[in-house]
Amino acid sequence: MEVNQNTFRLPRRQREAHKGDFGRVQIFAGSVGYTGAPVLAARAAVRTGAGLVFVNVPKGVWSVVAAKCDEAMARPAPRCPAKLCRQMHGCDAALIGPGLGRGRRAEKAVHRLLRELEVPVVLDADGLNAVAGHLDLLDRRGAVTILTPHEGEFARLCGCKLPVADREESARRFAREHNCVLVLKGHRTVTAAPDGRVWVNTTGNPGMAKGGSGDVLAGMIVALLGQGFSPEQSAAMAVWLHGRAGDLCAAELGEYAMTPGDLLAALPRAMKELEAD
Repeated sequence: MEVNQNTFRLPRRQREAHKGDFGRVQIFAGSVGYTGAPVLAARAAVRTGAGLVFVNVPKGVWSVVAAKCDEAMARPAPRCPAKLCRQMHGCDAALIGPGLGRGRRAEKAVHRLLRELEVPVVLDADGLNAVAGHLDLLDRRGAVTILTPHEGEFARLCGCKLPVADREESARRFAREHNCVLVLKGHRTVTAAPDGRVWVNTTGNPGMAKGGSGDVLAGMIVALLGQGFSPEQSAAMAVWLHGRAGDLCAAELGEYAMTPGDLLAALPRAMKELEAD
């Protein structure tokens, strides 16, 4: 089905609610040279309504990330995968991968987290690279995993050729086979659920084709997951909001000049359009 402004609604918040009611999310991301990715993801998670956002980054970049994070809590990630799992335990949803790098240590940490975290997980960027060739990790999980590949990453995951033939059917088949929600990014992004349902997005524009836009989307998805939306609804709604924010930016700033940071600034206006009366 095509996603539009009437597909989803953001419910009114209860007057007596507190931050614990809106999700505790954990992010494992970042590496030397890629400190912007965890920051953009964390800011997006906060902006999309998450109650508590923790950002676990390598010790070598922790001070840089911490200086950029006011609303999210940045912490040095233990080098030991077992200790990292304990640090990230107790969350409602987790995001793994933005700017993480492709070293053996990062791959081992991703594998351990997928085996031990018993909550929905969003896999993005280098989190996706870490499971290429290890799709059994997805099959064995007790909780749903949301994967957010662009076409190149999807081709590496499933071994198909580029361009991806029949994006909707390819996404549907992968989601069914691996019990995951697949967000196949690109023009008219496709979100596929394990039960065969597919959503095709109708928002977005070429001005969003910049490094960092995907980090914003990943942070939005994990925030909605943490607030209790279903995995498929979290993904499809975040994709629509992300594209709508991009369209608002393009109208105001133009497609050439808009940035991922501008997407964050436009998110409140996009979200207001989905708030229930």
